[in-house]
Amino acid sequence: MKVWGYLSALTVALLFGVWFSLDKTLLGYLHPFALATATNLIASLFLFLVNFSPFKNRILDFINRKSYVEDFITRKEYFILILTALFGSFIAPAIYLTGLFKITAVNAALLANAEILFIIILGVLFLREQVGKKDVLGFLFILMGAIFLSTNNLQNLSFNQNLLGSLLVVLASFFWAMDTILSKYLSQKRNIIYITALKTAIGGSILLFISLIMGIDFSMPTDKLPLLLFIGLICISFSLPLIYYAIRIIGSTRTGSIFALSSIFGAITAFIALGEPLTIVQLSFGVLMVAGVYILYIGEE
Repeated sequence: MKVWGYLSALTVALLFGVWFSLDKTLLGYLHPFALATATNLIASLFLFLVNFSPFKNRILDFINRKSYVEDFITRKEYFILILTALFGSFIAPAIYLTGLFKITAVNAALLANAEILFIIILGVLFLREQVGKKDVLGFLFILMGAIFLSTNNLQNLSFNQNLLGSLLVVLASFFWAMDTILSKYLSQKRNIIYITALKTAIGGSILLFISLIMGIDFSMPTDKLPLLLFIGLICISFSLPLIYYAIRIIGSTRTGSIFALSSIFGAITAFIALGEPLTIVQLSFGVLMVAGVYILYIGEE
């Protein structure tokens, strides 16, 4: 079963990397809040359709085989679900896309590695996970990479749009880390399709309400609609249930560690699809952060 857990986490990392980089293209036509609203609501609609379809039980039987699962969701767990929706489907996407608008998709993808640092810290504080000497080295690698990438190798220390965008991406990583940690309490539920459908519906609805108050325009070229649908239907709809499954099998910390590989997938996607430069320096700091993730991972063994 652990093999399926790792494969699920790797699949999520791939989908995240593609998702976040392709978002950069749509930000040329949509406000960050409008984009986050649309993709969340598309994913929610699709997941609810699956949940009420004849295929639901077959999918859940396959996902939940050989796993201990619970059917009932308590009021406390619904509260946790609302928190994960606020952190992971509302605050984090809104902040991330706002930051992504100000910096390159390559740098944003690499900076997202900061999530694993937050996951480890939150795991120690709230889940009482142990930290060894190797973990400290891993922390340093991730911090060094994040600092150098966000300040353009320490050459840009003034507070400008580029630095602001980098800080917003790192802040979004913190809220996604909160989402990942809290998701551990929901990962043993049988119907993770319903949980993720409700989660994206809550986040998307809040974003829609705020967007309407702000008078944000949702119009976009029709030729970009397939890309929007791909992000919502494939990247988000498939990744969110897989996150719960991976956390159930291999735990929050290991799952979050593997998510850091999305930075590499995202940087490569941005380089191929968007034509953004991927320098040796950027790649080196990205590799440094991944090395930090690996050190944290082996420290869990």
